Amino acid sequence: MSENLDLVRSIFAAGERGDYAPSEWAHPEIEFVVAEGPSPGSRTGLTGMQASLRDWRDTWEEFRIEVDECRELDDERVLVLVRRSGRGKASGLELAQMQTGGANLFYVRDGKVVRIVGYHDRDRALADLGLEE
Repeated sequence: MSENLDLVRSIFAAGERGDYAPSEWAHPEIEFVVAEGPSPGSRTGLTGMQASLRDWRDTWEEFRIEVDECRELDDERVLVLVRRSGRGKASGLELAQMQTGGANLFYVRDGKVVRIVGYHDRDRALADLGLEE
C-alpha cells in the first residue's frame, strides 16, 4: 500500500473521530473544489477549505461520511468512494435518500494534499475520470 493511500485513509479516520480540521496533511495553498451539486465552486487555502467544509456540515444534523472504497489511480491521485448521511436542519430531508453515493478525489504531492475535488454524484466522478464502477 502506498504512502498516498495511507495518508488519505488517515484523513478519513480522523473525520470518523470528529476531527475535521486539516493538519499536517494539507498543503497551505490547498485547492478545495466542489465539482457539482447545489453549491459548486472552488476555494483556496486552509481557511477556504475549512469554511467550505463548515458550511456543508452546518446544514446537516448527524452528518457522517462512510468510506466504501479507496482507489489509488496513479502516483498522485487517490479516489475515495463515499456514502454520506445526515438530516437537513431546515428541510428535515435525509441525505441518504437524496443521493446514492459521492466521491472525493485527492491530489497528493510530496506527502501533502494539494487539491481535493468533491463530487456529490459518484457516477459523475467516475465518468469524469473515465472509470466505471
